[in-house]
Amino acid sequence: MLGHRFTKFDPDANGKTKFEQLLNLFMQLLTYTNGDVGEALQWLNQLDNQYGFTDDEYGMGDFIDELKEKGYIDENPVNGTISITAKTEQGIRRSSLEEIFGKLKKSKEGNHNTFKPGNGDETNSDTRQFQFGDTMEQIDFTESIRNAQINHGIESFNMQEDDLKIRETDYKSQTSTVLMIDISHSMILYGEDRITPAKKVAMALSELITTKYPKDTLDIVVFGNDAWPIEIKDLPYLQVGPYHTNTVAGLELAMDILRRRKNPNKQIFMITDGKPTCLKIGKRYYKNSFGLDRKVVNRCINLAAQCKKLKIVITTFMIASDPYLQKFVTEFTETNNGKAFFASLDKLGAFIFKDFESGKRKTVY
Repeated sequence: MLGHRFTKFDPDANGKTKFEQLLNLFMQLLTYTNGDVGEALQWLNQLDNQYGFTDDEYGMGDFIDELKEKGYIDENPVNGTISITAKTEQGIRRSSLEEIFGKLKKSKEGNHNTFKPGNGDETNSDTRQFQFGDTMEQIDFTESIRNAQINHGIESFNMQEDDLKIRETDYKSQTSTVLMIDISHSMILYGEDRITPAKKVAMALSELITTKYPKDTLDIVVFGNDAWPIEIKDLPYLQVGPYHTNTVAGLELAMDILRRRKNPNKQIFMITDGKPTCLKIGKRYYKNSFGLDRKVVNRCINLAAQCKKLKIVITTFMIASDPYLQKFVTEFTETNNGKAFFASLDKLGAFIFKDFESGKRKTVY
C-alpha cells in the first residue's frame, strides 16, 4: 500500500504558477513606474537576474507573451510601444487593496449600516410580530412556519396572522468621499518617496468603495499650484510635479464636488506632507515656501469653518512631524471639528481604512 508522497514545497509560491508570481510583482512595479510598462519590465528583469524568479522552462519572454495573450498589456503595431490595459489598471487597484487592507482585521459583513431599523436593504438577526403595512418580502417564513407548527400542531397545517414573524432590516448609510492628494514637489524630496504610498491608498480605497460600497461615491482631487479632478483609472499614472502646495484650491474643488452630491454623509480625506504654500489670486500665484504664511493659513482655516457649516468632515493625514505643522493641523482640525492623523508612510493605509470603516458605523437619523 502506497503512503502519501510529498514533493518540495516552496513557501513563497503558495501554490501560484510562475505567471501569477511574476504578475503580482509586475503590478507592484507598475505603481512605482507610474504605469510605464517598459521601465517596469526592465526592473523585473534585473530582479530576476538577482533572485532567479524564472528558469529554463519559463522565462521572462514567456511571461511577456502571456501578459499579451491574457490582455494585461497592448502593443502598438505602428511604433511598438507597450501600454497597460483597463484590466491591468483594475488589477493594480485590487493588488493595492489586498496589500494595504488584507492584513488588517476585517469587520463582519454589513458594517456599512446605521443602527436604525426600518425598510432597509440589510437584514439583521432581530425579528418581530407582523404589523399592518409590512410586505411579503419582510416575512421570515422559516420562523413563521415554526410558530404555526408550535401554536396549531403539525397534523393539520394552519398559519394565522399571529404566527407571522418579520425580519428586521437596517438602513445602509451612504457616503460621498473626496480624496485629496498632494502632488507638490515635496512629495519626493529628501530621498523619500511619499507619492507612491499615497497612490496605493487611493487605489485601494477606490477598489474598496466600488466593490463593497457601490452606493457610495468617491472623487479624487489632486492639488499642486492648482487643483483638478482625476479619474480612478488615472491613479496608476499619477506623478509629482514641480508644484507648490495650494491646499485652498484643493479644498474649494472638493467642496464644489460635494455640494452636488445627494448623499447625507460627506467627507474629505486629505493626504499631504507639508504646509500650504500657495494661493491663486486672480491670475497671479501668491507663493511663500519659507514657513507658514498667515495669509495662506487664514484662507485654509476659513474653508475649514465653511466645511463645518456644510457638515463636511475633513480628515487630514499629515505625513510630517514638524511641530509647527502639527500646530497648524491642530488649529485647522479644531475649526472643522474634524480629525487628524500624523501618519508614517507604512501606517497610512491602516489609518485611512480604519477611519473610513468606523465612519460607516455611525447612526444617522
